[in-house]
Amino acid sequence: MVFKPLKIGKHTIKHPIVQGGMGLGISWDNLAGTVSLNGGLGVISSVGTGYYKDRKYTKKNINERPFEATNFYSRDGFKAIINNAKKIANGKPIAANVLYAINDYGRVARDACELGVDIIITGAGLPTNMPEFTEGYPDVALVPIVSSAKALRIICKRWKQRYDRLPDAIVVEGPKSGGHQGFTYEQCFKDEYQLENLIKPIKEEIKKWGDFPLIAAGGIWDQTDILKVMELGADGVQMGTRFIGTHECDAADNFKQVIIDCEQEDIKLLKSPVGYPARGVSTNLIKLVDKREGPKIKCISNCVSPCHRGQEAKEVGYCIADRLSDAYLGRVETGLFFTGSNGYKLKEIISVKELMNKLVNGEDA
Repeated sequence: MVFKPLKIGKHTIKHPIVQGGMGLGISWDNLAGTVSLNGGLGVISSVGTGYYKDRKYTKKNINERPFEATNFYSRDGFKAIINNAKKIANGKPIAANVLYAINDYGRVARDACELGVDIIITGAGLPTNMPEFTEGYPDVALVPIVSSAKALRIICKRWKQRYDRLPDAIVVEGPKSGGHQGFTYEQCFKDEYQLENLIKPIKEEIKKWGDFPLIAAGGIWDQTDILKVMELGADGVQMGTRFIGTHECDAADNFKQVIIDCEQEDIKLLKSPVGYPARGVSTNLIKLVDKREGPKIKCISNCVSPCHRGQEAKEVGYCIADRLSDAYLGRVETGLFFTGSNGYKLKEIISVKELMNKLVNGEDA
């Protein structure tokens, strides 16, 4: 099978496969750089960059957690990650995922531009003012994540009116993805919100504004899945969970083992302080939270605005910044482990090069 290259703004990706941005610390320099080197689009997560390289890029409080958003989203850590990813990628495009719901969104998006990222992908909210923070960097492609034609229409209308700009591509994410969803808990299980039923109406909406690529995401596992969504109209795919099962993934070995060991029934939609349901593995942490016996909650990093400085964390029963950082550090008992709905299929660790070969040429390649 020969896939067409994926053009995002001024950047051309050899294979139309985007590695999903997985935070905290799951897709940083090693994974993103290697994916780009092997013909996909590597995506750096901007979440928790204050933890990079044993947390030397951040001011910490006595609990060794990054203190305030300016340190949790460390510019110096982000810079080091981007620089190293670009070295690994050897001139191929590199993207960054910057969540709209984070505190300091504008600053982090601006940092991404200034530090040399080629493409910015933004979800977890409706980024109606995204171009405002990337002004002066016309070569940086902007890619919002949407879950409906209505959301795309709102973005295109406001971008066109305010900035005379349209998206360079969009990611359409269905409810089988890992991490936070763009749907209510109930919507995640309804047919009309499944990825295969979102592509056509969103593709029709794109035609009203111009012609930019649609990248399908959520529950895509192998070449068969890629071909299926492309037949429906997708120009490319975004995949996160399967890249966890690579040697180059920046997650701790314990993190990878949690996904490898999980069964289908262990993967659930969880409540989150961000306000959206989030898909992950039901681990010891979730059992403790359900009994209101989870780790102490104290907002140190001030990571996401919907949490209202820890208020939602106390309602839900855990601090998402602290629990994601524990997962990144391999602390199985207190970590929060996000995965897509197909995470249970992950049973081995292979190289990015081998995985890309399987995705492009089939599982037997």
